[in-house]
Amino acid sequence: MRISALLAALLLVDCAPAPVEPPRQALTEEGWYGQAVQQLKLLNREAEGLLRSGKADQAAALITKGQPMMTRLLSVPRPTLAALEAASGLDDLYGRMLLSNRHYGWARLLFQKNLARWTNWQPQTAETVRRRKLAESQIAECDRLMVE
Repeated sequence: MRISALLAALLLVDCAPAPVEPPRQALTEEGWYGQAVQQLKLLNREAEGLLRSGKADQAAALITKGQPMMTRLLSVPRPTLAALEAASGLDDLYGRMLLSNRHYGWARLLFQKNLARWTNWQPQTAETVRRRKLAESQIAECDRLMVE
């Protein structure tokens, strides 16, 4: 009798609902995340300006500085569109620098990353389509220059 009561109690305990955990705040909603996105956007603007004014070495230093920030932003589950845009901007700048230095294969790799980003992003918007088409044209430019 005791054994059957013990077994029945164990079965009932096993069927009890699991304790409900309070919802965790998404990493993308934490303060550091938004700040990092803004910092990377600012860094992209600075690097773009330096690149346009012919200061490629200084632009390269900023791009290198932005790489760990980009990695951290993209390492969270479901990064935000703003984070992807900032990361895409950094990869685009780096790819264009490599293209200008005739490192076509490396440039193509960065443009392919952007193409994958914007091909797979949902929902598609006019901006994501524009970025996808830009990446496609940059890849085509790399291919054209590689065969020359």
